[in-house]
Amino acid sequence: MTEKTFIAGFGGQGVISLGQLWVYCAMKEGLEVTFFPFYGAEKRGGVARASVIVSDREIASPLVTSPDSSVVMNIDSLPICEEIARPGSAFLVNSSLVKADPKRKDLKVIKIPCNELAESIGDVKIANMVMMGALSKVTGAVKLDKLEAVLRSFFPEAKHKFIPMNMKAIEAGRAAI
Repeated sequence: MTEKTFIAGFGGQGVISLGQLWVYCAMKEGLEVTFFPFYGAEKRGGVARASVIVSDREIASPLVTSPDSSVVMNIDSLPICEEIARPGSAFLVNSSLVKADPKRKDLKVIKIPCNELAESIGDVKIANMVMMGALSKVTGAVKLDKLEAVLRSFFPEAKHKFIPMNMKAIEAGRAAI
């Protein structure tokens, strides 16, 4: 099994964190991983992308040029993701912010209202966690059964109080599929 995922959005949406947490969980599950982030110099609002690969065998290259799955967190990322997506691949779209459909008809488009689900749980900032739950359910590549332990090591102790909300967001993302 090898799953190549391209994640795109704007700075502040947790695109890089989503990629990091995805690979940390995969490592805890005994998988091989690569993580290649890209972000602009802006603190918030600029381009943010992450290429991640999880596999049960050695990974030859960290580049994701033809992803098995794409995550589109905002409208500006739609054409970027659409251009590189492999035909027939999973195309997960944050339908809260992306109202347009992809022009390509050869993608398996899955719409998840990440922002609305995150707000209903308590904070729009966890929209990325909603998407991670959906990505796990759609791809089956990472089970996320070690997520709580990963969150405890990822976040400083002062933020541990938000872990239950993040776990609810993961479940909401899974349930949305």
